[in-house]
Order: sequence, then structure tokens, then C-alpha cells
Amino acid sequence: MSATETTATVRRGPRRKERAEPEARSVVRRDVEGNELGPVDLEPLIFGIEPNQAVLHQVVTAQLAAARSGTQSTKTRAEVRGGGAKPYRQKGTGRARQGSTRSPQWVGGGVALGPKPRGYRQRTPKKMIRLALRSALSDRAAGDRVALIDRWPWTEPRTKDAVAALDALGLDGRVLVVLGPDDVVAERSFGNLQSVQVTPAAELSAHDILRNDWLVFTDETLPGGEADLAEPLVDEPVDPVSDDGGAEAAEAEDDAPDRDDQGNEEAR
Repeated sequence: MSATETTATVRRGPRRKERAEPEARSVVRRDVEGNELGPVDLEPLIFGIEPNQAVLHQVVTAQLAAARSGTQSTKTRAEVRGGGAKPYRQKGTGRARQGSTRSPQWVGGGVALGPKPRGYRQRTPKKMIRLALRSALSDRAAGDRVALIDRWPWTEPRTKDAVAALDALGLDGRVLVVLGPDDVVAERSFGNLQSVQVTPAAELSAHDILRNDWLVFTDETLPGGEADLAEPLVDEPVDPVSDDGGAEAAEAEDDAPDRDDQGNEEAR
């Protein structure tokens, strides 16, 4: 190769993995008696992405760590009651010298390097939490483990009605029922079932999804509505003057007279 020929630019460092496009998935909408009401398309950006295993592991580990109370505590030799007097004289006994009966080597003494109350909470970026939640939802949707009903029509809490609804929907194993703010009767109906976990839609987490076999949503709690899509699924830089309000504010600022000029005119 001659000196005049140019060489191609070589990129160094790790390469970003190219993930597949979101898949379109659907679920059959039913009622509590198991009657089919028609198919419903799931949001591909929430139920159709490729699960990110690394992010799932990190977020779930952080959620489990945050659930720890961290109230364990032990007493050091300074905190144990007693031990103020020297147990015996320094020399002449043939034994090792001791200054206190509350040293860690004594029975009833303090604990050396023992645990103290602390917090185990880890800082997790919001982008990672959203990605982990969508990865968990996509994993359950890929295995056809998402059930959708129109509503919970019960007027009084009965465990028998909850069991009948699960049998009509054909759900086995551990079931996660996502409830809305008005589903108080349904929450009490599922309360006595050991294999059913209920959670509010606002508190849905990746850990709750992964520890259950089935997800049950209603029309109100199904992710992918207007409220979920109002939040940007892909974080992009926002232009402060991109919307109409920002443009009008910028024009008003340009048309407004300068305060310094007004002050000079009044002084004259």
C-alpha cells in the first residue's frame, strides 16, 4: 500500500449489541366465566422486546436488597455492660495478661467486627427499572403467560368466586393479579389463596413478575394505555422550543422591550 492511499477508520472498544425489532403479540380477552370476548393487541414496545438478562438481574438484585430491613446489631466491648475492673494482676499468675472481661475472647464479651444497622438500598437508574419491567413483561408474553379479563364484577368478597375464576381462565401455578384502585373486593377475594399474589398496577415490579407463572390484567390495568405511552419509551433529547408553548414563549421574549432601555428612557 502506498503512502498516498487512505486507510479505513478502525473503531476500537466494545460494540453495542443490536437487538431485534419488537414483536407484535396479542392476548385473548375474556370475562370471569372464561368466555372469549375477542383478541387484543399488546403494545410491542412493552410486551414484544427482547429481554435484557443483565439488566433484569441487576434490577431484581437491587429490589431484593432494598427489601432487607437492615436492623441486625451486635454490641462491641465498649457497649457490653460490666468489665470495668482488671480481672487479675498483670504479672505473676502465669496466665495471659487481660485488661477486661468484656474483650471479644471472653465468654459474655463484646463482638469484634460484628454487624451494625445499615441500609442495603442500591441506586438504580429509572431507565434500567423501566427496561427490566418491560423485559419481564415480554418474557411472560412470549410464553403465553398473560391473561386479560374485562373486569372483576364481584360485589362482595368470596374466595369461592376467586377460585372459580382462576379455573375458568385455566391458570395454574403461581398467579400475579394486577388490580386497579377500585378493585377492593377482588383483592379481598384473592387474599386467602396462597398461590395468588395481588399487587396494585402502580407498584408492578420485575421481581413480582418473575416469581409468578401467570399475569392477570384487566382492561384498566393492562400496560400500554395512554398513560403508559405518554412517557417516552425511548429516551431522546427534548428540544425546549419544540412545542407550541415554547415557541410562543420565545417569540414573546423577542418582542418584549429591553428593561435596560426602559430604565434609560425613564432616567432621561
